[in-house]
Amino acid sequence: MKRIATFIALAALIGLSSACNVEPEAIRYGTDNCHSCKMTLMDKRFGAEVVTAKGKIYKFDDVNCLMSFVNSPEVTSRDMKYTLVTDFSQPEKLIDATIAFYVKSPEIKSPMASQVAAFETEEAYKQHKKELNGIYLTWGELTAQFK
Repeated sequence: MKRIATFIALAALIGLSSACNVEPEAIRYGTDNCHSCKMTLMDKRFGAEVVTAKGKIYKFDDVNCLMSFVNSPEVTSRDMKYTLVTDFSQPEKLIDATIAFYVKSPEIKSPMASQVAAFETEEAYKQHKKELNGIYLTWGELTAQFK
């Protein structure tokens, strides 16, 4: 009887720990829709995702849709466990939005016309900044610009 109780307690503990494991998921281009504008995510160089502490996942097709959500009362910054953007130079790869390097340029044809591309590394950002003739933005500048 003691073994059965131990087994049930262990199974419950494993179940609880897996339920608390909140992780981002890959964007399914051609299938997932933007939470803000409802368009289907198609361009693998653009995209964003917010994962809440409770595990709810919101996906976006462009930085301006992400910013609209971040600046809305729908969730607070404390509720967001992950805020991610797609690396322009590595399509489909999600990176931490708060430490990404951003370039804004009219040459960037993003899905909802934000004209912003995100990069994981400073090297990639510098390479594309020259090609795109854009300006550098930090996460703070980006959030302020889209308020």
